Amino acid sequence: MQTPTFTDTETYRDTISTVDSEGKRVWIYPKKPKGPWTNARTYVSWVLLLVLFGLPFVKIDGNPFIRLDILGRDFYLFGMHFAPQDFHLFVVAMLTLVVFIALFTVVFGRLFCGWVCPQTIFMEMVFRKIEYWIEGDASAQRRLNKAPWNAEKIRKRVLKQTLFVLVSVFIAHTFLSYLIGPERVFDVITSSPMKNLGGFSAMVGFTGAFYFVFARLREQVCTTICPYGRLQGVLTDDDTILVTYDFVRGEPRGKMKRASKRQTKNNPVAATQAMVADADVAIAAENEAPMKVLGDCIDCSLCVQVCPTGIDIRDGVQLECVNCTACMDACDEVMLKINRPTRLIRYDSHNGVINQERKIFTPRAIAYSIALLVLIVVNVILFSGRTDVEAVILRTPGKLFYELEGDRISNLYNYQFFNKTSETYQLDIRFPDYPEAELQYVGDAPELQPDVMTEGAFFIILPEAQVVDRKQELKMEIWSGDELLETTTTNFLGPIK
Repeated sequence: MQTPTFTDTETYRDTISTVDSEGKRVWIYPKKPKGPWTNARTYVSWVLLLVLFGLPFVKIDGNPFIRLDILGRDFYLFGMHFAPQDFHLFVVAMLTLVVFIALFTVVFGRLFCGWVCPQTIFMEMVFRKIEYWIEGDASAQRRLNKAPWNAEKIRKRVLKQTLFVLVSVFIAHTFLSYLIGPERVFDVITSSPMKNLGGFSAMVGFTGAFYFVFARLREQVCTTICPYGRLQGVLTDDDTILVTYDFVRGEPRGKMKRASKRQTKNNPVAATQAMVADADVAIAAENEAPMKVLGDCIDCSLCVQVCPTGIDIRDGVQLECVNCTACMDACDEVMLKINRPTRLIRYDSHNGVINQERKIFTPRAIAYSIALLVLIVVNVILFSGRTDVEAVILRTPGKLFYELEGDRISNLYNYQFFNKTSETYQLDIRFPDYPEAELQYVGDAPELQPDVMTEGAFFIILPEAQVVDRKQELKMEIWSGDELLETTTTNFLGPIK
C-alpha cells in the first residue's frame, strides 16, 4: 500500500479565520474543550495565576521581589535593587532572554503561548470559563447572540460583562503593583481620586485596556498583533516539536457511515466493524479503480470547533496556532469512540510524522544553545562583579590643580555615590597607593541613604613629591567600617616635571 502524502496548498494562508472576505470581524465560538491535556493546562494555569497575583507582595530582606517602576527608574529583581546605572545588566539579561526564547521556539515552537502566556491564560482559563458558565457552550452562545433582546439575554450579558469588568479591574491593580508597588496602589484605592489623579487615571486606563483585550480583541491579539507568531515561522523547521496532525495516518480522510439499527441493536461489535469497513473502502464507479483505504481522520471537524483561533490544524503549521492542545483532546476523544489509536493530533515534528524520528539537538538548536551558554556566563560575571555602592568620581571640569602651602598639590572632584541597598553607609575613602593623601569634603561628609544617589564635591591633596607626572592615575577604595564597598580610579593633575 502506498504511503499517503500530504500536499500543503498554502491557500489557507491567504486569509485568517477571524476576518471575512469583506474585512469584517468573524466572531469565534470555540467549543468547550475537555480531556487530559486541557486538565493539565488548567492546573498549570492555577499555579501561574497564584504566582502572578502573589509576586508583588513577596519581599526579600524588606525589598520587593520584583518591581519595574519605569517612570521612577527604580527596579527590583529577585530582591536586588537596580538603578539606571545598571542598564548594561538589563540589556545583557534581555539579550539572554531573547536567545532563550529563540532556542525554546526552535525546539518546541509556540508552546509558551499555549501554556504560559498571560494572554492565553486569562483568555482561556478565566474569561472564557466565565463565558461558558453564564452563556453555555458554543452552540448556546450562538443561539443567545441571534436571540432577541429579552430578559434572559439582558441578564446574561449584563452579568458576563460585569464580571469581565471586575476581573479587568483586578488585573489592572495587580499590573500596577508590579510598577509602583502594592503599597502605593492601596494608597490610590483608599484616597480621593483628585489626590492621586495620575494613579487613578492609570488604573482606569489599564482596566479599560484589559477589558478591551479580553472582551473584544481576544484571539486577535495572538493572530494579528503579537509578533511571536511571525517569529515562529522564521525559527521553526521540520524538526521543531509542535501540535501536529499525523497526515500519514490520517489521510485520505473520509466520513464514517452509520450502521443500521438492525446491526447495532444486539451486536455492537458487528456494528463497529461495519462502520470501519464503510469508512475504509471506496470503489470508483466509472473506471473500476482499485480499492482505496481511508485514513483514521473521519473529518468530524471537532478539532476546528474547539480551536480558540478558528484554524484547521490539519492544514499544517500556522502562525495562528498557539499550541493550546484543545484539538489534541478533541481528536483523542473521537479516536477512542471509533476504536482507533489516539494521538492522531499530537506533539510531534514534521520529520517525526514522516520518518518516526525526532531530533531535538539539531545544528540550529546547538548554535542557539552555545550562544545562550555564552550569554549566561557573561551574566554571571557581570552580576557577580556588581557592587552594593557605585561611585563616579571625576575631576571638576575647567579646574586646574592648586598649589598649597607645604609643597602640596590639590585637585577638586565631583562625586556621585549610588547606594543600591537598603542599608545606610558612613563612608571612609582611602588611597592604598598614597597613604599620605588627604581628602577634604566641600561641606559635610556624605551619609549614603538606602536606594538614593548622593552628590557633592571634595578636594584630594597629595604631597608634591608624590606627583610624578602631569596626569597620573589615582586608585581609591570606598569603605564603610570594615566593609569594602567599591574600588574606583580617577586622574590627578600636577605641574609638569
